[in-house]
Amino acid sequence: MQLIQTIFFTLVALGVLVTFHEFGHFWVARRCGVKVLRFSIGFGTPLVRWHDRLGTEFVIAVLPLGGYVKMVDEREGAVAAADQDLSFNRKTVWQRMAIVVAGPLANFVLAIFAYWIVFLYGVQGIAPIIDAVKPASVAEAAGLEPGQEIVAVDGEPTPTWQSLGEQLVRRIGEEGLIHFTVKYANSELRYESSAELGGWDLDTENPDPVGSIGIVLYRPQILPVAEDVIAGDPAEQAGLKSGDLIVEADGNPVADWSAWVDYVRARPGEPIRVRFERDGESMTTVMVPKTVEQEDGSRIGQVGMSVVIPEWPDNLMREVHYGPVAALVAAGRQTWKTSVLVLDSIRKMLAGLISAKHLSGPITIAKVAGASAQYGVAAYLGFLALLSVSLGVLNLLPIPVLDGGHLMYYLIEAVKGTPVPEKIQMVGYRVGLFLVMALMIFALYNDLTRL
Repeated sequence: MQLIQTIFFTLVALGVLVTFHEFGHFWVARRCGVKVLRFSIGFGTPLVRWHDRLGTEFVIAVLPLGGYVKMVDEREGAVAAADQDLSFNRKTVWQRMAIVVAGPLANFVLAIFAYWIVFLYGVQGIAPIIDAVKPASVAEAAGLEPGQEIVAVDGEPTPTWQSLGEQLVRRIGEEGLIHFTVKYANSELRYESSAELGGWDLDTENPDPVGSIGIVLYRPQILPVAEDVIAGDPAEQAGLKSGDLIVEADGNPVADWSAWVDYVRARPGEPIRVRFERDGESMTTVMVPKTVEQEDGSRIGQVGMSVVIPEWPDNLMREVHYGPVAALVAAGRQTWKTSVLVLDSIRKMLAGLISAKHLSGPITIAKVAGASAQYGVAAYLGFLALLSVSLGVLNLLPIPVLDGGHLMYYLIEAVKGTPVPEKIQMVGYRVGLFLVMALMIFALYNDLTRL
């Protein structure tokens, strides 16, 4: 069921992104007087097709990994005399540039709209309170201490865990000082501290910017208290009920839920002597975790119980609401910041400042799409906006076969007054196609190694 949901939400995300991108090309092409022959979402065999009053064929195809707008163009074959003035190649260089750039711009518009809905909905999060500082880390060098709340990084406010992570990501692979602004609970006094980054990078296996820089954020302790016990599973067979507190496993104290889960997972099919408390009374039982085989072939133990999740204290919750205009301004600012982040990440990757292993492909996109959808509409829209910005920025890169490559050729034509020779364009397209395909294969390889 989870796989089906992941596939569904991934296809929805890709469909929306591609439709907006191609509609940008289509809408501006029509306004510039270019005849559009086909508007296709996906490649391959058409599943659905229809025509509008101007003769454009609209197609939804079987492979939903992209799309295209096919226009009348004399470079691609003979054109009827009546359609020659409607050809793409006969339009001015500025009109052709407008048609090419319209696709990426549509993605930025989509991102602004998605962020606008998110900000209207209200930004919620948890205050980044330090619970522990890892030794020999950037955080320790900065003198950060448990109990402090990180209110800003490099002068940018960080009211929530997410905003802290986003701000730290901007400094990945850099040298120089990183500046923290912190405060203590029940105090409005601000303290400044800093430390040398020294080319700090993320752990490619566990890309957590907060943890990688040496900060463990506070979260309420999750005690091993049963919330639900699945009928027929080992916990229920051993006599556990909702509300029971696990105290010991084979004589070893169980400090929290994580410790209990780790203990059970490591013992599939092995009897565990469990001491638990019910209504203040200590009781003992034996349960044998059932064996569950994982996708990688390993086996873990499960007993069939869920845990009572504690609520976060109200003083740690942060919530910001925006009016329609303020939300639009915030959406535009977030789209700009995300665009700069994507470009800066590409620059750092090309310069070797960050590992190319951070590059993600379709499998990671699918996993994130499914996970974000489970967290609600706001999280899914935020992911959609991020993906839309990334698509817009990447398409504007000056690589032939991408929109940015076409734009580069037209800019040269606008400056020199004549088109770039056809042979040079074809060589560029072949090189560009090779680069794009190599990048896609490498991203897919990264996905598979993460699995």
